[in-house]
Amino acid sequence: MKNVGIDTIDYYIPKLFVDMHDLSLAREIPYEKLSQGLGIKKMSIPDCNEDTASLAANALLQLIITNKIDPSEIGRIYLGTETGLDSSKPISSYVIEVVEDLLSDSFGNRCFKNCDIVDLTFACIGGVDALENCIDWIKGGEQRKAIVIATDIAKYKLGSTGEYTQGAGALSLLIAENPRIISISNIWGVASKGTSDFFKPRRIFDKKDVFKEAASLMGSNPSDEEVLEILANNASKFWNSSNKKIEIYKEEPIYQGQFSNESYQERIYEALNHFKNQKNINFLTDWRFLIFHLPYAYHGRKMILEKWVLWLQENGEIDNLYNEVGKEKEGNRKKWLKTVSKSNLFNEFVKEKIIPGELAAAEIGNMYTGSIFMSLISLLSSALEKGQDINNAKIGFLSYGSGSKAKIFEGTLENQWEEIIKGLDLFKKLEDRIQIDIASYEKLHNNEMILPLDASSKSIKLDKIESEELTVGLRKYKKNII
Repeated sequence: MKNVGIDTIDYYIPKLFVDMHDLSLAREIPYEKLSQGLGIKKMSIPDCNEDTASLAANALLQLIITNKIDPSEIGRIYLGTETGLDSSKPISSYVIEVVEDLLSDSFGNRCFKNCDIVDLTFACIGGVDALENCIDWIKGGEQRKAIVIATDIAKYKLGSTGEYTQGAGALSLLIAENPRIISISNIWGVASKGTSDFFKPRRIFDKKDVFKEAASLMGSNPSDEEVLEILANNASKFWNSSNKKIEIYKEEPIYQGQFSNESYQERIYEALNHFKNQKNINFLTDWRFLIFHLPYAYHGRKMILEKWVLWLQENGEIDNLYNEVGKEKEGNRKKWLKTVSKSNLFNEFVKEKIIPGELAAAEIGNMYTGSIFMSLISLLSSALEKGQDINNAKIGFLSYGSGSKAKIFEGTLENQWEEIIKGLDLFKKLEDRIQIDIASYEKLHNNEMILPLDASSKSIKLDKIESEELTVGLRKYKKNII
């Protein structure tokens, strides 16, 4: 059986960020609720000339250059995202176009000519879907290599309950045989259920009603007949269209916070059970660390609490918890679990197995598909700083995508992970970002910013969006040369 997993990894985080101190003041939210309740300190914000394709292109280019990868050896680039730029043209096609051009001097034209590319979308789990697909493909051939990219921008309505969980970034992972960072086992626990906890629908409006509302704002009140006459007899490409409906796509999702938490927890628990049905495992003792998809830094620890109590029971250790917090009283489970979450026993479990993977999320925010992979980098960067010997440690990955699906998988750390992680310099790079004020952040959010705030950047950025009839909406990218 082939040993396949993550050979090397890289990332790109936008240079701009908002500090939660500033946002909490602007929204009149207690800072402690964000910092201590959710573990949020900062959120990464893309500049006005950044989108999911530019983020992904930077992550891919850095991976190739830093690790001296020959692009012609890559048979697949599978990209996970829930922030698509087009309903047909994949982000991955934009990415290889600009990266191929930048690599042409070193590798010739069309260096990805024979590479299979595709985007996978299933909310926040699309990157994990890409990972599993690439691992299976590598096992089906000889000396195959693939790259997984996860790229997203988490954007919520200003003033909403999701606003402070925003974030952005991209990661790229080289998947290969005999990997240097982590090997992934063959067992995958899966749980799926159709839910409406979080989605981004096309909003549909009647054109006549939109016109009448606009006229009303201008102080006019035309009749339906007058509006239909105007719509049928004008030179506007927009208003004279035969389509009576207007479809609008917005990145801000429709979501139910509590229902989403419940769906996350239910799918994760079902997937854990499915994993255990395939392997005799003691989750409490066999996994040195737990890595989660993190909508906010403390989300994983909150979601795993009840399962942790069951693990204590299975290991005959539940009396240790009872001795500290007492037994659950009938009809009082919610209050009892809250007490359990503050216990020394649970906090020690969190400190040892979960906190290292939370550190980056506290500084970046929600990366959607990239969140779980950034959590891995966070864990390994923390271990490197502490000088921990974690070679051969087993790591449990708990991934989730709204809609909804969870996947549980297991990795074993290889002995060369330190040399890769050392070069990423994660925490130093996060310190070197540019803080922006709330007014600038809101202009970026509302697409009102014309000039980039980080004009000195040498990274790949969005250059323009075409407006000609046969290319309208097509995006062009270039790397800034300062």
